[in-house]
Amino acid sequence: MDKKITADVKISDSGKKKGFFRWLIVLIIVLLIILAGLFVVSKVTGWDILGFNENVDGEWQAVFLSNGQVYFGQAKNENSDTVNLKDIYYLQVTKDLQPAEGNTEQNELSLVKLGNELHGPEDQMRINRAHILFIEDLKPEGKVVRAIQKYKENEVVE
Repeated sequence: MDKKITADVKISDSGKKKGFFRWLIVLIIVLLIILAGLFVVSKVTGWDILGFNENVDGEWQAVFLSNGQVYFGQAKNENSDTVNLKDIYYLQVTKDLQPAEGNTEQNELSLVKLGNELHGPEDQMRINRAHILFIEDLKPEGKVVRAIQKYKENEVVE
């Protein structure tokens, strides 16, 4: 007599679930590695990948150029070729053409808002990085930032 042995074999979904979660974890790890790589490339090269180089509002920089000019503003979207500067101010030296007798010649420095010049520039610059000597972050309590804040307060009132 032939006996048939039958067994109820249940196929479990746990094997499928384990495979799905493994692939999900691998996918998440790969995405994290890609994002970390983009972050490193953004910081090292200055490219604005994913907006990592965007300046935080309220931070001010001084941009020193090879021609001796210094511009104060908010640097945004810095990359390997250019620096975009917005809300720009610069120093202007005023000299007495004919100083009073006995007085030594004195220079007066004033902070000027870009935009009111004869050629009517917009309040934005794209500066070639080859002409930038260095960029400094300015402290909020510094004289230049305080002068800019005072100018902005007076501008709003008028």
